[in-house]
Amino acid sequence: MTSLYRLDAPASTIAAAFGAEAGNDPWTGDYVAPGRPAPVIVSDGRCGSRRYLRPKLWGVPPPPQGDRPVTSVRNLASPFWIGTLRHAELRCLIPATAFAYWSGADGARRQRWFSVPSRPVFAFAGIHRQGDDWPCFAMLTTDANGLVAHHQPKGMPVILYPEDYATWLSGEWRAAVALAVPYPSQLLAVGDTPPV
Repeated sequence: MTSLYRLDAPASTIAAAFGAEAGNDPWTGDYVAPGRPAPVIVSDGRCGSRRYLRPKLWGVPPPPQGDRPVTSVRNLASPFWIGTLRHAELRCLIPATAFAYWSGADGARRQRWFSVPSRPVFAFAGIHRQGDDWPCFAMLTTDANGLVAHHQPKGMPVILYPEDYATWLSGEWRAAVALAVPYPSQLLAVGDTPPV
């Protein structure tokens, strides 16, 4: 799964793109890697009527048998995750401008950046935790589409359409989980550098 993405937009631009309140979020744009902070969009829980930008760390505490923070969630039927997914207030949108995978044969690997040209700031489906020692989040992943699979066959982040944001943030959990499908290849672009 990806362990690097970019969010090259200030908090005010991100908030405007998602109809959210930025508050005092100091984000000015940068890369995001596990253990680093980044803004996510959370809802007030009332049918997603109000959205807020909140800084959180990428990586939720591991399950009891784990030893490393979890950055991506793939098995949506796992008892460890299903409780979180059933509670809409624990789902979030993870704004991004591009995400990266390493591609190529050993000794000739290159970083490849994927973006959504029609949306300079798009969103991954995510979950977040509020009551742990630190506020944190993880992204949902799914099967790779054809374009991503050419570079990384193991999977890709769940990218949401804008019309599905409200369902993800406040919808019934079965409807929300049904959104965890590969984003169409033709709607993505890939390059050697992140888009500017």
